[in-house]
Amino acid sequence: MSAAIRLAIVGLGKIARDQHLPAIAATDGVELAAIASRNAALDGVPSFATIEELLAADVSVDAVALCTPPQGRFEQAHAALHAGLHVFLEKPPGATLAEILILEKLARLKGVTLFASWHSRFAPCVGAARTLLADNPPSHVRVTWKEDVRHWHPGQQWIWEPGGLGVFDPGINALSILTAIVPQALRLDRSDLSFPANRAAPIAASLGFSGEAVTVEAEFDWRQTGPQIWDIEAQTRAGTLLLSEGGARLTLDGDEIAAGEDAEYRGLYARFVELVRGGQRDVDVEPLVHVADAFMLGRRHAVEAFEDEVA
Repeated sequence: MSAAIRLAIVGLGKIARDQHLPAIAATDGVELAAIASRNAALDGVPSFATIEELLAADVSVDAVALCTPPQGRFEQAHAALHAGLHVFLEKPPGATLAEILILEKLARLKGVTLFASWHSRFAPCVGAARTLLADNPPSHVRVTWKEDVRHWHPGQQWIWEPGGLGVFDPGINALSILTAIVPQALRLDRSDLSFPANRAAPIAASLGFSGEAVTVEAEFDWRQTGPQIWDIEAQTRAGTLLLSEGGARLTLDGDEIAAGEDAEYRGLYARFVELVRGGQRDVDVEPLVHVADAFMLGRRHAVEAFEDEVA
């Protein structure tokens, strides 16, 4: 049996605590070896303030999982790859496309794994939806991704800065599923972006895509209160497919085909172990390409200022 991959988490924030730590503990072939985080540490685990301190220390690690905001992550990934470490990138993989291409080239040069992870692709019903649509290509798809930013990202100011993506932080999850399940290649035709008067990133987006014999409409909104909506509906010759609850439930014409519990990050880490063991890389930037195109083609609409705290 191969030795477990000794992994360091860089950025011990909410996503690392809620998802990465439990997934690492539940995944064979990987073990937590260190933490590098400016404002947090973990009892019983060697902890450092920065990745530079980690790399300079006498601590043996084989890989890092970068759970920091996308702005500034390039330098961390670059340092880790230069040191010969395998790198797991939390989504989005970076703040720009160019930096991901540079990192991929460096990973190939160093002969190590680079994994641009898309956790929503590992939702329990995404595979079943992909299989159904492969046999029944959709003619029209509607994506509705609406959630409350105050609930999911309280006080996280980086998401409103350039490179933080704004509503595309959750929206890219939808795009990662869309590009995984729709067999036709898609290109963006229309982008309407709603920017709060006091923010540098959009709070809502309305997009239109086209492909071979298919059109796609996508609506992302961070102002949703009440029930949160993460749905992808596809019209096919077999009927109406609905992938709901972020990929946890799949129905066809209202009849349930599949449902499952959240195990997205366990799936990500199992994939990472597989990639490292096989000496492979997995760097799919298609979801980020669509986000970049949305900003390039985006028609800007000014909306009321947004504050984290409701007055």
